[in-house]
Amino acid sequence: MVGTEPLSQSTATAARPLSRPHSPSRATRLLEWAAGRLDSAVGWSRLPTPLGLAVLVGLRGRMRRENLFDTGPHPAGPLPAGTEDSEHGRARTVDGSYNRLDDPRVGSLGCRFGRNVPPEQGRPEDPARMLHPDPRRISRTLLARDDFRPATTLNLLAAAWIQFEVHDWLSHPDSTAPPLTVPLADDDPWPQRPMTVFRTAQAPNPDPDAPPTYATGDSHWWDASQIYGSTPEFARALRSGEGGRLRLDDLGLPPADVETLVDVDGPAGNFWVGLALLHSLFMREHNAICDRLARRYPEMTDQQLYDTARLVNSALIAKIHTLDWTPAIIAHPTTVAAMRGNWFGILGEQVHRRFGRISDNEVLSGIPGSPTDDAGVPYALTEEFVAVYRMHPLLPDHFEVRRLADDRLVAEHEFPDLQVAQVRSRLAETPMADLLYSFGRAHPGALTLHNYPRHLQNLSRPGHPLTDLATVDILRNRERGVPRYNDFRRALRLAPVTSFEKLTDDPSWARELRDVYGDVEQVDLMVGLYAEPKPAGFGFSDTAFRIFVLMASRRLSADRFFTSDFRAEVYTEAGMSWVRDNTMRSVLLRHFPTLAPALDGVANPFAPWKTTEPAREEIRLS
Repeated sequence: MVGTEPLSQSTATAARPLSRPHSPSRATRLLEWAAGRLDSAVGWSRLPTPLGLAVLVGLRGRMRRENLFDTGPHPAGPLPAGTEDSEHGRARTVDGSYNRLDDPRVGSLGCRFGRNVPPEQGRPEDPARMLHPDPRRISRTLLARDDFRPATTLNLLAAAWIQFEVHDWLSHPDSTAPPLTVPLADDDPWPQRPMTVFRTAQAPNPDPDAPPTYATGDSHWWDASQIYGSTPEFARALRSGEGGRLRLDDLGLPPADVETLVDVDGPAGNFWVGLALLHSLFMREHNAICDRLARRYPEMTDQQLYDTARLVNSALIAKIHTLDWTPAIIAHPTTVAAMRGNWFGILGEQVHRRFGRISDNEVLSGIPGSPTDDAGVPYALTEEFVAVYRMHPLLPDHFEVRRLADDRLVAEHEFPDLQVAQVRSRLAETPMADLLYSFGRAHPGALTLHNYPRHLQNLSRPGHPLTDLATVDILRNRERGVPRYNDFRRALRLAPVTSFEKLTDDPSWARELRDVYGDVEQVDLMVGLYAEPKPAGFGFSDTAFRIFVLMASRRLSADRFFTSDFRAEVYTEAGMSWVRDNTMRSVLLRHFPTLAPALDGVANPFAPWKTTEPAREEIRLS
C-alpha cells in the first residue's frame, strides 16, 4: 500500500487524520472483514497456524488504516529536504533526522508521539477523574508483589532487553509545571506527605483547543540511540577516533569522562547491571563490525566505518528483537511464525537465503528490503505503544550471582544493589561472563497483578522525589489520555468485558477489582492488561498484542534503513552478510565464548540457560 505525500511542516494541522490516496481493494476488504469475524468468533490464537497468520495480516491491515493518527508537525519546525547524495543520505544521524529525506523531522528527537486512537478520544482525564479510583490504593492492593511470581519460560536477560530497547525508542521529559499531588490514606506508610508526581511536559500546540501532545526525548527510530547517544557531545566523546570504534574501559563500559555527559535525571537514571551488560555487549559488537569492515574495505575512513557499523549494529539489534526476544515472550506457534514472516516473509528463511527477495511484497519476502511504507501517516511511536510496554513486573527484587565454571552461588543482591550507583562495583567484583550466565539462569517476573516489584514502589532517583512507580504508571496513562481498559478495547474493535469475572479467570482477583473499582468501565488499562488471561505461550495480554501487531512491523516498514536502503550499496556486502548471519547467540559467543556450555541445546537465548554444574563421577560398585 503506497502512502500519501506528507503535508509540509508549514501547512500541517495540529492533528492530521488518517488519509489514503486509494481505497483498499475489494479483496483486501474481504480479507479484513473475514479476519475480524474469525477473530471475534474463535480468536486468532485458537486457529491453525496458517489461518491464524492470515487473520493477523487482515487485522494489521485494518489497523494500519484506522488506528494510526499523526498529532502534528515537529515543534522545532522544518528542516531542508535531503538527498541520497547529501551527508545525511546514507547514515543515521545523532538526532534521528533525515531518515525520511523529503520530511527530515519525522521520527526525530523532539517529535510528537502519535496516537492509535483518534486524538479527540485521547484527551487527559479531568482533575476529578485523574485521581479516581485512588492510584496509590491500586498500587498497594492490586499491584504490589506479595510473593514473586516468575515467568519460568524466560530468563532475566529478556527483562533487561526490553528496557534496553525502550531506552532506544522513547522517553517523555518531565514538566516544570506544579506536580500532581496524590492523596494518601491514614494507614499509608509513605514517608513523605504529600506524595507528588512530576507531570509530563506538553509540546507546544498552535491550536489551544486541540488535545495536548507530548514530545519524545529520544528519536523514535530503531537506531540504537541508547548506545550511540542522542547529542553530538555524547556521540563524539564515545568515539575513539580510529577505525570507527567506540571507547570501552577495563570494565567494558564507556569511560568515566563519557558518563559525565549522561543526564541521570532522565532515563539514564534507571541504569542497572542488566542494561550495563547489554550496552557493553553491543558496543563490543560495534567494534567487531568495524574491524570486519576495515579488513574488507581498507579504504574506508573512520567516519565511514562508524556510520556503517552503526547501521549494521542497529539492524542486528532489530533482527534479534524480531526473531529472538519476541518469540520468547510470545511463544505461540502463530506469533513465532508471524515474527519470522516479518523478517523473512512467509516464503521463509531458506528461500530468502537462496534467492534473496523474490517480491516487493512484505508478506511474501519480509519487510527488510521492501519499499518504505508509512501507511500514509508520518512515522512516530504512539502513546498507546508506550502504555502497553509498561512491563515493570518483569524485574525481580532479588538476584543471585553464580559462577559460570561450576554454577556455584557467589553473591546475592537486592535489586537496589544493582542500580546506577552500584553498577561499576558489581562489574568490578564479578566477571561479565559470570554475570551474563547468572542472568541466563535467573527468571524475570510474570506480567500479572500482585507482582509489581516493591523496590520500584519505593524508588529513589537523582533529581526526583521518592517515587512509587506503580502509582506513576497509573497516572501517566490518565494524564496522557490513554483510554481505560474497556475503551481501549473498543478503539481496537475488541468486545469490552461486561464484568470483573469476564476480565479475569481468578475469582479472588475479580473480588479485589470490584472492591477497588466498583464499575468495570473504570478499570485502568495497565490493570486490565495484567488481569486478563493470556493466550498459550504469551508473556503479555492479547489486548496489548493488538498494538504490537500494528507497531512492530511499522517500526521496520517506515524506516528507510530497514526498507529501501537495506541494501549493499548502503550497508556494504560485508555489512549485509553480518546482519544475515548473526543472532543473539552468535553475539554472546563472539565476545564471551566460555558461555557455550550454558547455551548448548538452548533454542532461544532469552529462555533459561543450562546449568554448568560439573557432571558427577559415576560411582562404580565393586
